[in-house]
Amino acid sequence: MTLAAGSVPSQPFQTPEDAWFWTIGCLLARREGSSSGGRGTLPRPCEPDDVVLCLDRLYRERKIDLSHARVLRCWGERQMPPQRESAGCPGREHRLWRDAMACLEPLLKQKGIVSENSIYKKSVLDLHTNA
Repeated sequence: MTLAAGSVPSQPFQTPEDAWFWTIGCLLARREGSSSGGRGTLPRPCEPDDVVLCLDRLYRERKIDLSHARVLRCWGERQMPPQRESAGCPGREHRLWRDAMACLEPLLKQKGIVSENSIYKKSVLDLHTNA
């Protein structure tokens, strides 16, 4: 746990997906005019824009492209990751999501946004071994 402004303990996210869903929720609430910005009651170690800036950095460094960003936006608004393959969800979107999360994770960990004990990589590795 880290300390945010005013010495209020903040809670890092468990996975980059958790951070992304929170970010999208905040951005949607902001767009709709919410005064709280959809941040919820649990103090977080960042602002939604911090996560977006990490995504922007990955794009500028050409580690992700616009197709990754599109999948993150579309599925982020649904508040769920794309499934491996199902009706209406080609496996390509799942791969783009997984790749973007794998690129985001180290940046978000470095900034203290995602816990050092993130469970995301383990779950991705499990998907590969069970594929």
